[in-house]
Amino acid sequence: MTDLAPPPLPTVDLMGIEVHALTEDQVIAHIVRELDRGAGGWVVTPNLDHLRRLVHDVQFRATCAGATLLVPDGMPLLWASRLQRTPLPGRVAGSDLISSLSAAAAEAGRSVFLLGGNPGMAERTRAIFAERYPTLDVVGTCCPEMGFEKDEQAMAAIRAQIVAAEPDVVFVALGSPKQELVIEQLMPCRLSAWWLGVGISFSFVAGEVQRAPRWLQTLGLEWLHRMCQEPRRLAKRYLVDGIPFAARFLLGSAWRGLRGRSA
Repeated sequence: MTDLAPPPLPTVDLMGIEVHALTEDQVIAHIVRELDRGAGGWVVTPNLDHLRRLVHDVQFRATCAGATLLVPDGMPLLWASRLQRTPLPGRVAGSDLISSLSAAAAEAGRSVFLLGGNPGMAERTRAIFAERYPTLDVVGTCCPEMGFEKDEQAMAAIRAQIVAAEPDVVFVALGSPKQELVIEQLMPCRLSAWWLGVGISFSFVAGEVQRAPRWLQTLGLEWLHRMCQEPRRLAKRYLVDGIPFAARFLLGSAWRGLRGRSA
């Protein structure tokens, strides 16, 4: 029997979007506690591009309204929170959580399922995790074909696989907004699990794609490292859409901070 729900978690408002003010360790501890209570959930880790869509895309915002936790992946979200004098405690990246939460799951005797990724990356991630976390139970992997989310038979087969595997955590590596739309459809088949969209993280774990060095991440330049690896796919997202939105976002946050100081 599920206990009473815990009290609400602290949040910070960023352009009308409530982002949870938690550290990575606090997120992991919360998930483990909720699993112990028999309660599942969904973590969304918005970066600047996610935030832009949450602000401007009504459908995407409605989809993510079903998430249990929204925690900041992008450094600009942390900078903005500080400018408006409501600082977030730190970055919580999906590409970090896939490893740190898997380590915690192994320690707690919990299982994970790997869905998505480039061909072969889920299985390679499973093999790497078997070496890193010997007690982790990876109960299944699935790399569906392109367009599977529009094929009801394919979706039904994935649901059946997840139901049979009974995972505690499901990592969904499909990129945004596809992974959020897929989680919204699949989550009802396993409400006791925690679902996380982790983008290209299987490829990071498997070494197919190199993640930015830590110093570039700290400077908020991970996007530049990614764009240099995939310029055709990412240039418009970052240069045409991202930079103007970032400028408005940070200037607006600074203005809110000044108004708060003078109030």
